[in-house]
Amino acid sequence: MEEPHLHKLFIGKVKRVGKENAENPLERPWETGIFKGETKEPTWLSETGFIGDEVGDKKNHGGPEKAVFCYPIKHYTYWQEKYDHEALVMGGMGENFAVLEMDEFSVCIGDTYKVGDAVIQVSQPRQPCWRPARRFQILDLALQIQNTGRTGWYFRVLEEGNVEADSPIDLMERPYPQWSVQAANEVMHFNKDDLRLADELSTCELLAENWGNRLRKRLRGQESGIERRVFGPNKE
Repeated sequence: MEEPHLHKLFIGKVKRVGKENAENPLERPWETGIFKGETKEPTWLSETGFIGDEVGDKKNHGGPEKAVFCYPIKHYTYWQEKYDHEALVMGGMGENFAVLEMDEFSVCIGDTYKVGDAVIQVSQPRQPCWRPARRFQILDLALQIQNTGRTGWYFRVLEEGNVEADSPIDLMERPYPQWSVQAANEVMHFNKDDLRLADELSTCELLAENWGNRLRKRLRGQESGIERRVFGPNKE
């Protein structure tokens, strides 16, 4: 098996798109950073993300725990076979990293990697929201991303530095081999009645704080719904 590889790097500014007074909620105006463009230049990766990259919803996206969004290229084969959509190609999900030889089964919470001059660490799986659905005009796309496990994941930045496409992603440390991104997704989204697993995952020291908080709420019987996250303003 080949070593993990950063195939393409994407960054982009927030833009406003949509049609004023549209009847279909999926076509109404919105601001988003999901439309990113490929760059082949070395780009500075700071603690909060790449210079020149922006997120539209700073409350739920971005910040130190979500500095870099990573998505496996091979998932686009699945989406393209399911939907004939010209934008369902690399970069379409709003990722910064389009990667080869990495997926939710082979990447674990707390994995620490060297890429370019930076050192990054896996913080959490992505919890898909309504924005990809709005982009691709597929109402239940967030649910499909979640239910298929093709979520991608986020990195925090341990050491800032320049990062360039076509670079190896070298694994430095794997402290939690039991907590693959897929395993974390299963606990969060499917095995909701298994409180033992929820408790174990919530105590993983390198899991993003917001994920730990959600799991601790579950342990207290305060499970939150997903309707607002996955459908948001797309569904009236």
